Amino acid sequence: MSLTKDFRQTVRARAARDSAFRKALFQEAVQALLQGDIDAGRAAMRDYINATIGFEKLSAALGRPQKSLMRMFGPTGNPTAENLLGVISVLQTETGVHLKVRVVADAA
Repeated sequence: MSLTKDFRQTVRARAARDSAFRKALFQEAVQALLQGDIDAGRAAMRDYINATIGFEKLSAALGRPQKSLMRMFGPTGNPTAENLLGVISVLQTETGVHLKVRVVADAA
């Protein structure tokens, strides 16, 4: 069965109209990174960037080349902590979705 819309367009449209979806997408990306699932985290972060502000606006806000940012979140990307935290900061400011970190004890 073929898709009738491009996946990115579908995600972008849903993120534009559904703030809960937008929040969940960002949370999923950061949660995956924090849990050590770097590949899934990068992919989810790339989806979130594409669905919200796009790499062009992210590039302008960070003062980094757009292609470099796209590579960072590509399949073989390896963003430094400085770059990753800078991206997260810009995304929070530009999208209005802010992360809140809390400590959760292990269930033992």
